[in-house]
Amino acid sequence: MPRIALATYDPGAEPGKDTDLPVLVRALTAAGAEAEARYWDDPAVEWGGYDLVVIRSTWDYSWRAAEFAAWVERTGTLTRLANPAHVVRWNTDKRYLGELAAAGVPTVPTRYMAPGEPAGLPVGHEFVIKPTSGAGARFAARYSPAEHEGALRQLARMHAEGFTAMVQPYMPGIDVRGERALQFFGGRLLHASRKGAVLSPGTPYDADKVAHPDLARWQPTDAELAVAEKALAAVPGAPELLYARVDLVDGDDGEPRLMELELVEPNLFLWLHPDSLPRVTEAILTAAGHPA
Repeated sequence: MPRIALATYDPGAEPGKDTDLPVLVRALTAAGAEAEARYWDDPAVEWGGYDLVVIRSTWDYSWRAAEFAAWVERTGTLTRLANPAHVVRWNTDKRYLGELAAAGVPTVPTRYMAPGEPAGLPVGHEFVIKPTSGAGARFAARYSPAEHEGALRQLARMHAEGFTAMVQPYMPGIDVRGERALQFFGGRLLHASRKGAVLSPGTPYDADKVAHPDLARWQPTDAELAVAEKALAAVPGAPELLYARVDLVDGDDGEPRLMELELVEPNLFLWLHPDSLPRVTEAILTAAGHPA
């Protein structure tokens, strides 16, 4: 019987946001595994006692990046970690977008501003500022060319807290066609979803935001699949990925562009795609060395 830990976060007094987690634990248990959800930062957990640790919903990690990185490295030496530690380390810093662009992956144009570097902001179009280490639209905001003063205040705060900022043109196609999330599991396309725009004009960067508004099932186009596969093939070292989410938006030419490649802890949206549960269960069991 394989022992499998699904690493999640401690929500404290609030209800947990990963509604897929108990469903997945039950499915793995029914398939013959000893499966448990464990808090990634619980010092009492003996991670080496599991055949596989799957990073599922460690959704507070970007607030505690150094601590999380240390946990990933340590756990990866004790047992099999999915995704692998070197992949997680690479993917937690969104400067990977520059590497993927250099490898020929169509991406949203991105500039980076580290603390101490001058703030050069766009002047002819809307733009977005967000941290290179972040999740759930945390510290992200949308600005018009007339809102440089507010954008500079955001940059100053981010730099004061040690964050490197990334600046991207706002892709207006999001307001019309939304953002598409293509999810892969066990090396194959699992399902795809579409969501509406997250960043509304005038919303403060430090306000709470709905990370996945108006989520709906989606059938990816051939062009979207091609960009997704090219992005995954360009991940350094061609690692074996248990899971991946490829977030795409349309460029000004209507062609898909990579917005983000999520290889750490993507929401699976199994509540929207319940038919994907058997595939996810089988892939996790296979990764643990006990195929169904």
